[in-house]
Amino acid sequence: MNPIPHADKIGVTVTCAVLTVSDTRSQETDKSGRLIQDLLQAENHCIASYMIIPDEPVQIQQRLASLSENPVIDAIILNGGTGIAPRDTTYDAVEKLLNKTLPGFGELFRFLSYQEIGSRAIASRAVAGVYQQKLIFSLPGSSNAVRLGMEKLIIPELVHLVTQLRG
Repeated sequence: MNPIPHADKIGVTVTCAVLTVSDTRSQETDKSGRLIQDLLQAENHCIASYMIIPDEPVQIQQRLASLSENPVIDAIILNGGTGIAPRDTTYDAVEKLLNKTLPGFGELFRFLSYQEIGSRAIASRAVAGVYQQKLIFSLPGSSNAVRLGMEKLIIPELVHLVTQLRG
């Protein structure tokens, strides 16, 4: 593991919402949504909300707006709908809402994905940023992509980024 430029605060718990964007998954079949929750809880973070919604831009934006109004939630992690198929609208819905983007997240995610899956990584539109003082991460829906993004990028930086947002 690479050294951290400055230490994170020890014992900081981040409260997250997990949002699976899918036209076909149910709570029983949503392996990626469950994986996000399991990985967060393994690091002693809290899950305030979990839901599955269809890949409809208006519904995605409405759900993000609603979750962002909850003062307890620090971060919202989405999975699904980040490709280029006609029904993949998550990136477009999320990107339009972001007040600040974290371009390095998508860049690093695609770089790490390239190391695992090769040139198909160019089709990923993973994105992250800030919306209404909440961290937003949007990952592809595959469990391998979720594990990669969570273990290599989100979990190592979650406390640091939330601490910065809290001021």
